[in-house]
Amino acid sequence: MAALPIEPRSARVVYRSCSLCEAHCGVGVEIAGSHVCTVRGDPDDALSRGYLCPKAYGLKALQDDPDRLRWPLIREGSEFREASWEEALSLVATRLAAIREAHGPDAIATYLGNPNAHDYAATFYLPVLLRALGTKWRFSATSVDQLPKMVSSALLFGAPLAVPVADIDHTDFLLVLGANPLASNGSLMTAPDFPGRLAALRARGGRLVVVDPRRTETAAIADEHLFIRPGADALFLFSLVHVLFEEKLVRLRALEAITNGVAQVEALAREFAPERTAAASGVGAARVRRLARDFAAAERAACYGRIGTCTQEFGTLASWLVDVVNVLTGNLDRPGGALFPRPAHAPADDRPRKPARVPYARWRSRVRGLPEFGGELPVAALAEEIDSAGDARVRALVTVAGNPVLSTPNAARLAKAIENLDFVVSIDLYRNETTRLADVILPTTTPLERTNYDMVFHGFSVRNHAKWSPAALPRPADARHGWELMLEIGARVNGAKPEQLDEMLFSGLLANALRACPGVDEPAARAKLGGEPGPERLLDLLLRAGPYGDRFDDAAPGLSLAKLQAAEHGVDLGPLSARLPAMLATASGAIELAPELLVADVARLRARIDAHGGGFVLIGRRHLRSNNSWFHNLPPLAKGKERCTLLVHPDDAASLGLAPGDRARVRSRVGAVEAPVEITDTMARGVVSLPHGFGHDAPGAQLAFAAQRPGVNSNLLADETLLDPLSGNAVLNGIPVEITPAA
Repeated sequence: MAALPIEPRSARVVYRSCSLCEAHCGVGVEIAGSHVCTVRGDPDDALSRGYLCPKAYGLKALQDDPDRLRWPLIREGSEFREASWEEALSLVATRLAAIREAHGPDAIATYLGNPNAHDYAATFYLPVLLRALGTKWRFSATSVDQLPKMVSSALLFGAPLAVPVADIDHTDFLLVLGANPLASNGSLMTAPDFPGRLAALRARGGRLVVVDPRRTETAAIADEHLFIRPGADALFLFSLVHVLFEEKLVRLRALEAITNGVAQVEALAREFAPERTAAASGVGAARVRRLARDFAAAERAACYGRIGTCTQEFGTLASWLVDVVNVLTGNLDRPGGALFPRPAHAPADDRPRKPARVPYARWRSRVRGLPEFGGELPVAALAEEIDSAGDARVRALVTVAGNPVLSTPNAARLAKAIENLDFVVSIDLYRNETTRLADVILPTTTPLERTNYDMVFHGFSVRNHAKWSPAALPRPADARHGWELMLEIGARVNGAKPEQLDEMLFSGLLANALRACPGVDEPAARAKLGGEPGPERLLDLLLRAGPYGDRFDDAAPGLSLAKLQAAEHGVDLGPLSARLPAMLATASGAIELAPELLVADVARLRARIDAHGGGFVLIGRRHLRSNNSWFHNLPPLAKGKERCTLLVHPDDAASLGLAPGDRARVRSRVGAVEAPVEITDTMARGVVSLPHGFGHDAPGAQLAFAAQRPGVNSNLLADETLLDPLSGNAVLNGIPVEITPAA
């Protein structure tokens, strides 16, 4: 297809990716001088092929937002004042170093928000900052999101990010649990133009089945939608597994020789007959049996679970059982099933790696003893680690592109705890519900003022590809990139220079990469990569040494950063393909289908069969124009119909005495909110829904547009004591609540 037309106003078009959600669609950003005219889909993009969702227009709105911070802010009493970079950074380094000296490194906690996953420089330099601070008290949005999937992947395949991706472009049967990809564009499954991909699946005679407590946008177009009780996904999946064994539908195919624990899974599944689980799950036995038969009979099938299967009390078991279903039907590591992507920045080959201990419970939180995973503690423990007495309590907090007061459980307790800390520093573009409590706020450049490469989501893509995003606008002379701030703080706290930390990172990555490049010595590689510090040099290193790289030979056909930069619409690297057993990193070198940690937790699930309770439970929901709490201050994305409503089934509304437009009071163990009622038969009975990320009425925040319709913070209802005990992930779906008409 032809490139985007350039309108006759001396405009230029910069081709890059939209970094505002996991799809990372290709865009053409039209620039006139230093002004963003518009953002359009790029029809020549290697992956998205012109598709664009409304979120991309947020790139322009974010750039123009008058509430976005341009200068560092320092708190003086109850107000903030603008400060120079030197004053702000000196204050940050001095205070953090003093707290660490007086109370030890674990007196400083860190919280990393979801936007960091969309910034390649952050993936390189955040670990440098964390190591420089020296704290083990690390928290992030991971434990209110996908942590159970990472735990189960580490146990089954040996690596937390070894997450199989549904091969949606080639499958004949897609079973979706707890996901709404028409709103999210895929999650842990980078798939721009999800509507088009689903239409193609249907056109080739494929089938889509959605299991969800709400008839979501995706469920509405499915061939079949099954309502399920929130938190019962593991029961439902185990009943599928039961039928596969009972009716002799198990076909491991090529996986048979590399899979351990099949007999143990069969024994565990015997007690989860569909007839036994139906009352607890809400899915009838006959439908479960028919679905198991149809899935097993499909030529190519994929089971995919997402946020609803993670943010619940059996999140790790549900995440595990999604993969168990794919393994038992022979659909793992098979075209049309679930496959492992191979990004351009990954190791060069699937050579056997020395198995590492699963990074689980190497230390635990101070108050409740919650397990660490991958170097982080569950964020549900953050408030208590601050406000519980003891010399080892947290006294300072560093947040990076995060808003935990809106995004994590028992938000009221956390806000109060943060307010009483000795020192808080936030790297963020806004004075939001969390950063308003900071002592120093350090703003960064915007997405359009910096380069990018999709370090995280290329690893979850439905098709292998690579895309470089040049900066569409020059950064202002007085602006700092986030990675520069991370290096600067880490260096100053330790009396070092930023370039010293950068060189330590570069040297370590270079030594590791050269092991896969025989015949290339370090001086030659350094000469090719240049001496300019920063993320571009690091990315060039990984691309050259990666599976599609040129091995530091510019004349070779493989990738380098320069070659990727020349391909302004990205590079298609082909469909997903089989990668097992070579990429397995378990101690046995096989798929461990029955890990001891998961097997031990099955008894807890078994007890739920006969102990399911009544009453109302609360779930969240996504919207196409939103991503957590990011975009509610951007008029193009936040305008229109009120979204922060409580969805209630008509029968439930009648029993509660609620009519359309009424306000309802929703109460949990930890808090209460009032929200306008929206009555709809898209909800299962006994289940109500509030969207995530609202509540923009906090005093001191500077979000003028969001404050016009603030909505309510659903995490005022989320209970920090309700967790998936294996991972420590917060329960955000299936929260017990009471509902009454508002006074």
